Amino acid sequence: MRLTTSIALRTAIDIAAIVAATALAARFTHNALLIAGAAACAALPLTYVLLRPPLRRMRVNLGALTDGVRGFSDGDFSLRLRVTGRDEITELVAMYNDVGNLLRAQRNDTLQRELLFETVLQATPLAIILTAESGRVVYANRAARDLFTPGERLEGRLLEEILAGAPALRDAFAAGRDTLFTAGSESYHLARRTFYLNGRAHLLWIANRLTPELRRQEVEVWKRAIRVLNHELNNSLAPIRSLFHSARAVQERPDKWHRMDEINDAVEERLDYLQRFLDGYAAFARLPKPRPERTEWIDVLEAVQPIVPFRIASPPPSHAGNVDRAQIEQVVINLVKNAAEAGSNADDIVVDVERRAGGSLLTVSDRGEGMTDETITRALLPFWSTKPGGSGLGLPLCNEIVDAHGGHLRIAPREGGGTVVSCWLPE
Repeated sequence: MRLTTSIALRTAIDIAAIVAATALAARFTHNALLIAGAAACAALPLTYVLLRPPLRRMRVNLGALTDGVRGFSDGDFSLRLRVTGRDEITELVAMYNDVGNLLRAQRNDTLQRELLFETVLQATPLAIILTAESGRVVYANRAARDLFTPGERLEGRLLEEILAGAPALRDAFAAGRDTLFTAGSESYHLARRTFYLNGRAHLLWIANRLTPELRRQEVEVWKRAIRVLNHELNNSLAPIRSLFHSARAVQERPDKWHRMDEINDAVEERLDYLQRFLDGYAAFARLPKPRPERTEWIDVLEAVQPIVPFRIASPPPSHAGNVDRAQIEQVVINLVKNAAEAGSNADDIVVDVERRAGGSLLTVSDRGEGMTDETITRALLPFWSTKPGGSGLGLPLCNEIVDAHGGHLRIAPREGGGTVVSCWLPE
């Protein structure tokens, strides 16, 4: 019986009892007040007896519901209530049990998904870090711990403090955009994304170790280099062979001797081209060990500026570095040439040198066509080039020189268009 029907029925019985008591009292007395009092006294015990069971059941069920809802607020969905009766309160109890079953099933499903997600994150070779607005690490997987602080936890620590002792990592994270960096003998691609958690902005950092892929690509590049060498050698040797045959034929005909100068000039031109081509490839293989000496940075930039025009950042560098001047000048030349070949005007190519983390940071910025993510990841591969006729040795040679000095090279897109190449060199 529904609670409202039960209470209505018991109220009707009470009213009938009051009417009966009033009629009975009227037979013996004509005092209205006395009649009403007698009727009320007769009805009160009956009301208490009739309403006590449903009110007690309602109080018990409401108390159980209160405990259950309080458990929901604490994240406990395991409490179930016994359903008794067929009134509105028992229907509410049944609905509570159904909601509890649904919430528990959803929670178990969520926990299983989180467990799977955590297993995948811990097993992936990608180093993943999530930082809050304050810069503190909220989450870091195993690969991130191995990269930044082997054997130590990262959660709860400031990312700035973690990177304090690693200039290469600090500069890469400070770039604020996707970038390529080296740490020791390993190369990484660092991606930065904004991630919202509980309505608050977080930064998601993903460092992808590129060394295995780069080594596989290097094999492909070396195969390509061999094909290019074979092609260029044949393109030069075949004409030279033909010219030698022509020279023998001319020698037998005195009237054609005037052509010997033409033939010799053609042979010399092909040999000069072949020499320049081979010298460019050999330069990468026989790079000498750097001989660092105290060098003023402004002298390096002013010496290179007449060769490849660019603009020196203001204020110009006023400090010195411990570098092999000839090799570093070659780095600046190669980087500025790359910027010009990418379509940047000389006034938009800016070279800056500033003190940074116990060394000097040489930066070449341009407003050229820029690099795609694929180009950035392959830019340091020898003989890989997107330019027609390019040797693919400029950036790899720069990287070799900087690495030989104990520094690191980083490539990143420039905000507003173009590319920024940064070379950190220790004192």
